[in-house]
Amino acid sequence: MLTLSALRWGKPYKSLETQEVVHFNTGEPIASISQVNGGMLQLDMRHAARARSMLREIPSGELIAHCKRAAELFETGTLPMGDGQQTVDDFIHQQSASTGLPEHMCRGNMKKNSFVLANIDQILDALTRGLDLEILSRGYGEEGRGVTVSYQVQSPVLGAVLPNNSPGVHTLWLPAVALQIGLLLKPGSQEPWTPYRMVSAFIEAGVPAEAFGLYPGGHDVGQTLLSRCSRSMVFGSAQTVEQYEGNPRVQPHGPGFSKILIGDDVVDRWEDYLDLMVESVYSNSGRSCINCSGIWASRHTEKIAQALAERLGSVDVLPPEDDEAGLAAFTNAQMATGTWSMVQQDLSESGVDDMTAGFGERLVEKPRCAYLRPVIVHADSPDRAVASKEYMFPFTSVVKCAQNELVRRIGPTLVCTALTEDETLIGQLTESVSVDRLNIGPIPTNRLNWLQPHEGNLIDFLFRSRAYQLSPMRVAEVA
Repeated sequence: MLTLSALRWGKPYKSLETQEVVHFNTGEPIASISQVNGGMLQLDMRHAARARSMLREIPSGELIAHCKRAAELFETGTLPMGDGQQTVDDFIHQQSASTGLPEHMCRGNMKKNSFVLANIDQILDALTRGLDLEILSRGYGEEGRGVTVSYQVQSPVLGAVLPNNSPGVHTLWLPAVALQIGLLLKPGSQEPWTPYRMVSAFIEAGVPAEAFGLYPGGHDVGQTLLSRCSRSMVFGSAQTVEQYEGNPRVQPHGPGFSKILIGDDVVDRWEDYLDLMVESVYSNSGRSCINCSGIWASRHTEKIAQALAERLGSVDVLPPEDDEAGLAAFTNAQMATGTWSMVQQDLSESGVDDMTAGFGERLVEKPRCAYLRPVIVHADSPDRAVASKEYMFPFTSVVKCAQNELVRRIGPTLVCTALTEDETLIGQLTESVSVDRLNIGPIPTNRLNWLQPHEGNLIDFLFRSRAYQLSPMRVAEVA
């Protein structure tokens, strides 16, 4: 069993209070993690500026090279981990054992995180629209139009209260290091593996350890981080998003309510898109905010729902090491039973039909965990409550809605795949403030283009553009 210490700006800290991470199915201890409190984090925030100071001593190009090396180490290397070493296979097994994700999904998420770091130069070039990173480092510079531009960093570190549900979300905070901004992370209690391994990879690749803080602990640690850090991310429920909505210091990430819209011009050919719909609903066991939670069309909706049910309804529980396993365990069985109770309440509404009811029980209870098998429902109107729901397993509502009401009724949508060539509908979606990422054409909702922002541009969040004028003499000196 590994013993993992907190990391206080590069200095390991072993506390008397610890928390055990156990195997979701056997209860076998996997790791013991030191726990800190909000008071310690508040005290350590006094030294946050040093994290950025250390990183600014390294030229941006060199930091990018370190990030690329860290990507390689993260995906293929044996790395220091607490009081031991961790191979890639160790990482996959430990992550699967504590989160309930099948091992092949853990490998897929690992490659996703590694890809972002390995291509960090291209990703930052896209996010900054080609801005020289030295301008962000210095704070000002010549953009190429004879005008001095300035970008003022809003925080020396990026904080993040990290989740347990899917390791893929860690791609959102990884670019901070290449931007010479430190990382202050509260790892998830069940998924500490990605932040710990990634920080270890960064340090082994040559990034100063003083740039990193890992503060595992209770809710008070997360609350302190979000209140004290000038720029931070939090992952949680719709209530979490609502709590921080409009707060410029916090970037909340919650349910995606991602959707597929089928236009009247192609809906008669809906069978051509069935594979796309299945992938969008079922990938990563439905745990991601980019999984499709709603499929909307004006007609054929009952047939679409039935076809999806026939493809997904028979999916059953398999061991996590099985490469065919498609369902993740709820490591807290009560969360599964509580979720199923909410789904049953949704299904009791008039106008809502459970299309997977004939494919066996949906709730599968084990001695220490539980699973929810895929659920496909049909709603005869957007007015049904289920049309605006999202759950952490393969679940989607096929909603009947007239095309002229689609854009007005879909509500907040992280990813929208529009299956249509109707220019009027495309124009309405392009203008819609409800849609974050928009796919025009047959692109599954779960397939992201990493050269585009995901739920906001990290550059805009961490830097502020401002006026900055130099005297002619100073311009000559800078040039």
